[in-house]
Amino acid sequence: MHVFPARLPRWAVGLSAGLTLACSKKDAPPPPPPAEVTYVVTQPATVEEHLQFVGQVEAYRTVQVRAQASGVIIARPFTEGAQVRAGDVLYRIDPTTADADARSARARLAEAEARLANSELVVGRLRPLLVGNAIAKQDVDNAESQLLQARAAVDQAKGAVDAAEKRLTETVVRAEIAGRVGRTLMEVGARVSGPADLLTTIDVADPVYVSFRPSAEQQYRWTRTGARKELAAGGRARVALSMPDGSEYPRLGHIDFVDPVVDPRTGTQEYRAQFTNADRLLVPGQFVQVRVRGLHRDSAIVVPQRAVLQQMGQEVVYVVGDSDKVAVRVVKASGWSGTDWLIETGLAAGEKVVVDGVQKIGAGATVRARLLTDSAAATATPNSAASGEGARR
Repeated sequence: MHVFPARLPRWAVGLSAGLTLACSKKDAPPPPPPAEVTYVVTQPATVEEHLQFVGQVEAYRTVQVRAQASGVIIARPFTEGAQVRAGDVLYRIDPTTADADARSARARLAEAEARLANSELVVGRLRPLLVGNAIAKQDVDNAESQLLQARAAVDQAKGAVDAAEKRLTETVVRAEIAGRVGRTLMEVGARVSGPADLLTTIDVADPVYVSFRPSAEQQYRWTRTGARKELAAGGRARVALSMPDGSEYPRLGHIDFVDPVVDPRTGTQEYRAQFTNADRLLVPGQFVQVRVRGLHRDSAIVVPQRAVLQQMGQEVVYVVGDSDKVAVRVVKASGWSGTDWLIETGLAAGEKVVVDGVQKIGAGATVRARLLTDSAAATATPNSAASGEGARR
């Protein structure tokens, strides 16, 4: 037997619905207060640009050591990787053939000199006889011609001796400059055929060069801002290095060469700085971080690094506008140093850029904004700097 609930009167149903609605309104939470954010006011300032690149150490001078004589290497008295002086013996090549050629050349010279001496005696005897017509003039002319030929033969023999002795000296391969010698490419017992065979190399490592390659976009910006003349060879810019372990190289360098041609394969241009390297901390082939100092930009806009966000492949900042509402600005940050970004486009002087609290807001949100206490320091520090595009990411 089923029991059905009694049907409520209409007034009871209405009363129940009213009570339910009143309770739901009473339990609804109040709207959240505006998010608190801090901001900086953008002010144009003169900032120092610290440009950062990846650089590579190069030897100040590299000399290839090649054999001029042919033969078998019979000695290699140097130690690979050691410091050598100009004139030190590096290789000795079997001198037997060259020595024999030199002795033969000297013998031919002696023979030519003997003929010359005899020709001079003959001419000396015949010339007095020509005065009294005791001899025909033709005989004197023939003797003088033979004297000239003998002198020419002596000169030719001397040239042959010089060439033969040079070939003999070339069997001893010496260092042409002082520097650090590399590994040997041919050992004792190997046969060399002449200049086509590379024996080793000598590198001068004090001073050294460090080359780096700014992009064409960066160079155009330097031209537009007038910084290019400071980056020219002999300009005021100075170059600092960070070693692979993060430590600072103790000496500054200066730019001494700028390639006048842009590399069409990479769209970059080579800059080269020179550094003293007495302690050999810099090794040719090594990669280092290059920072260019001494460049200044007038009327620059900088904001703290944490204020710039990456959204959809773009750099954006939040700006507090009228009625404390937040707007999004797409900006172009050309570089940074420390905690500051250098803003190329997207911001003007006097705007309120949100620094802290960006995670809690969005476009159109109402916020409770207060000025960052170190706002002035964050936006107008003279040492705020910018590095190259490649150093930002």
